[in-house]
Formats: sequence, structure tokens, C-alpha cells
Amino acid sequence: MEQLAPIAIFLFVLFLLLGSGVWVGLALVGVAWVGMELFTTRPAGDSMITVMWRSTSSWTLTALPLFIWMGEILYRTRLSEDMFRGLSPWLARLPGGLVHTNIVGCTVFAAVSGSSAATLTTVGKMSIPELRKRNYPEPMVIGTLAGAATLGLMIPPSLALIVYGVTVNESITKLFMAGVFPGLVLAGMFMAYVAIRASLSRNFNPTAEPRTSFLWKVRNSRSLIPVVILILVVIGSMYLGYATATEAAAFGVIGALILAATQGTLTWQTFLESLLGATRTSAMIALILAGAAFLSLSMGFTGLPRALAGFIDGLDLTTFQLLMALLVFYIILGMFLDGISSVVLTMAIVEPMIRQAGIDMIWFGIFIVVVIEMAQITPPIGFNLFVLQGMTKHEMTYISKAAFPMFMIMVLMVFVLIAFPEIATWLPENIRQRPGG
Repeated sequence: MEQLAPIAIFLFVLFLLLGSGVWVGLALVGVAWVGMELFTTRPAGDSMITVMWRSTSSWTLTALPLFIWMGEILYRTRLSEDMFRGLSPWLARLPGGLVHTNIVGCTVFAAVSGSSAATLTTVGKMSIPELRKRNYPEPMVIGTLAGAATLGLMIPPSLALIVYGVTVNESITKLFMAGVFPGLVLAGMFMAYVAIRASLSRNFNPTAEPRTSFLWKVRNSRSLIPVVILILVVIGSMYLGYATATEAAAFGVIGALILAATQGTLTWQTFLESLLGATRTSAMIALILAGAAFLSLSMGFTGLPRALAGFIDGLDLTTFQLLMALLVFYIILGMFLDGISSVVLTMAIVEPMIRQAGIDMIWFGIFIVVVIEMAQITPPIGFNLFVLQGMTKHEMTYISKAAFPMFMIMVLMVFVLIAFPEIATWLPENIRQRPGG
């Protein structure tokens, strides 16, 4: 097969650069440059400038730094304390008790963050000490936190969905809407696992919580009301067609600043820290996107995407077999790359296959996010595992074992999505969208 030489060269240069510690975005640019020089006569420099500028000057992409900034602002507020204090009285009587605060807390923060790492850090810094104090099993505490924090990639505003939407030119608003029900279903599956395991385990003997009145629970939950309103404004404005994703992100930043100011946590220092944090993350993602766009162009000139899509088409795989092959492929890739890098690196090749197979691109976006969520908790490069190791001081193998049941639940979620695609497609098909969303 004449395409084997370009594939081998692309992969060799990519792994050489990544293995030497070069940033992912620069590694993609390097691979693309080598491809352009070896396999085309077009000037590599001119092509790089044109395609990188076009990929990073997208109006849709402006939602990305705004949503990141919103999460950075809220990360520096008292939200983690408010969430534990507000949620724990309502969840204490469920089978599994306060372990559910990890899952519900991550679900709530995911709806205003978009980042798995920020969700994990915010919820974990309050819940881990509190759950340890109440004698909850350590593997369950760590495992649920590792798994539930990945909801930051699914529940809107999701950075992964923004990147996917920009890469395949699909509506960000529709992708956000598609992520709502699958995110809630996955959170429900995590909670069901906790309830079943707590009911069956003989070692589950946490300290009992005192009984409280309904009014006391309501009083303790008052501090969560502003966050709930912020979530409703951001997501509701898109769902009702009043705002595009970018406009909703701007509303979210303003709301987060107001929330931080009313809590007294908005100082000049925290404002600058949040701005710099958002700038760093946005610049990193933008560089990856620019590098991936250049790599897509370079591979397009070699004919690789078309050749691979044709080769896979020639295998006569069913839709289910194709999805299973991609599931295994992305799980393996996720062991070495973060989720966003995995998406932008592979879409040039995967997108033609998916469109040719007649798979809905909005649905596939949710499929991809569920699979790259697994990458957050798979060793050796699972980012959530590293964050948890820093927070708990446990060995990586201990954290990986604790997170393994959550990994299996995500695999189960893939099959649920395949069996019931309407979970992802119903909402975007019934939303009134504004142009430019």
C-alpha cells in the first residue's frame, strides 16, 4: 500500500517530538511541516500561516476563553464549601450517603466550568477531608471523585465539545444541548453504582449524620441558589434561542464576577489570577487547534484521510463494528494523550469515515466525549489521576484501581448511547437555535 510510507513518517516524527517533551501543539506543527516538505511542492510556510490564522480566528472559538474564564473565577470562590454544606443534608439518607456529594457536586460545577481538572480540584478540596472525617471508604471516595469529575468534559459548557464543534464545523449550541441528557444519565449511573456498592459492602460503615428538619436543609442550601441561577441563565439562554454559545459565555463571565463579588472573594489578585489562568489554558488549546489544522492540511495533500477512509470502507464494517473499533482506538490513544489533543489529532482521518457511515456528527461528538472522559482516568497519562495523587498522596496504582469501576461505567455508557441515540439527539433536534450558535 503506497500510503504506508507517509503514515510511518507522520507517526515516527509525531512520537519522536511528543517523546522528547515538545508541547503537543508544536509537535503537530512539526509533523505537518515535515509532511509538507516531503510529500508536496506547496510552500510549507505560506500554508502554515494561512491555515493557522484561519483556524484560530473563528468567531465560534471566542466562547472557549470566556467559558474557561468563568470556571477560573468560580474556582476561586467559596463554591466548594457552599456545595458540600448545601448538598450534604439532602444526600445523607441515600444509600451510599455523602459519597453522592462527589457526584452531584461535580455535576453542578461541571455546568459552570467545562474543565475536568477544575471540577475535580474544586469539589475534591472540600469533599475529601469531610468524607475522610466521617469514615467513608477511601477507594470509593477517590474513585467516585475521579470518575464524576470527567463530567466537566460532557455537561455544557464543555471545552471538549467546543473544540470538537470547531474542528468538524458543527453547531456549538447543538453540541451543548446534546451533552445535557447523557451527562445526567452518566451521573445517575455513577450514583446507582455507589448505592449498590454501599448496600452490598460489609466495610461501608460511615459515621451517621444527625437528622435535620426540612427548613434547616433549605437554609443550608441558600448559598447554592446563585450558582443554580447562573447555570440556568447560561444554558437556558442557549436552549431558548436567546443567545449563541459565545453570548451565553459572556453572560456566564459577568454572572461569575457578580457571584464572586457578592461573596467577597473578588479581589484584584484573584481577578488577575483567574484572567491569567484562563489565558494560559486558552492559549494551550488554541495552539493545539492551530497545529491540528495545519496537520489536517498536510495530510490532505498526501491523500491519507481519503485513503484510510476508503480502506476502512472496503472492510465492510457495520456501523456498530466501526464504533467498537474507534472505542478501542481512542481508549488506547487516551493512555498517552489528553482528550482535547486526541480529538483534534484524529478528526481529519475519523470525520470522513463517520460521515461516510451516515453517523450523526452531533451524536458522534457525545460518543467521542464519553470515550475521551475515560482517558482522564486511564494510566499512565490520566490527568485526573495525577491531580488526585497530588491531593491525596496515594500511589498511582491505588488511585487507578479505585477509578476502574468508573471506567467500566463509562464503557457501559457508550453502549447505552448506541442503543438509545435519542439521549443525545432529542434535545438539539428540538431546540430553537439562533444563527451563529
